[in-house]
Amino acid sequence: MKIRLLTLALLLALAAPAFGQGCIMCYQSAMGASVRGKNALSKGVLVLLVPPITIMGVLVGFAFQYKEKELEAEAEVDSTAEIA
Repeated sequence: MKIRLLTLALLLALAAPAFGQGCIMCYQSAMGASVRGKNALSKGVLVLLVPPITIMGVLVGFAFQYKEKELEAEAEVDSTAEIA
């Protein structure tokens, strides 16, 4: 348990510099854009967000299916062992 917490703390500490990656030029450009430009930027971010979330969702779904099949196979082996 301690090793997991230590690993989590280390990952969070290493990710801290990523929070400072907000490019000031990008920010100023977005703030200076018209309303249509801001809306286009917001929609563009959402469009770029869809593929990674979809891929991650599919992978998590496959992982759950695999784990469920493994549990069913293990239960089947256990039930046949009890009969014998």
